Amino acid sequence: MKFLFLNGVNLNMTGLREKDVYGTQTLEQINAEIKAYFKNDVCDFYQSNLEGEICAAIQNSQKQGYDAVILNAGAFTHYSYAIRDAIASVSVPVVEVHMSNVHAREEFRNKSVISEVCKGVICGFGKVSYILAAESFKL
Repeated sequence: MKFLFLNGVNLNMTGLREKDVYGTQTLEQINAEIKAYFKNDVCDFYQSNLEGEICAAIQNSQKQGYDAVILNAGAFTHYSYAIRDAIASVSVPVVEVHMSNVHAREEFRNKSVISEVCKGVICGFGKVSYILAAESFKL
């Protein structure tokens, strides 16, 4: 399979910020573990703090032949109708992921504007959330 692991705003700070929430590994280290786990698949990784770049990556996922997008939109999850519309505009299935259990955190994190256009949502399993999301396509 061909996966796009797409990370949004502030996830470039993983391993540096709120270590009790996101852990101590950097996003690059997490991506390397994912790539090793899915060694027989194509795993591409992209991170941006810019909403429009996330939208473009989702839109381009179809042209680039991805089988699935694993999306951790970060804070964009809670208010980006632009990302929601980008997901709805493509036929490539998207799974929303969060490393933390967003339902056990601040109230504003309980609402996702992208969930209803995603295939599913996985949260609360740290870096393993990404692997669980990708594995869902292999079942």
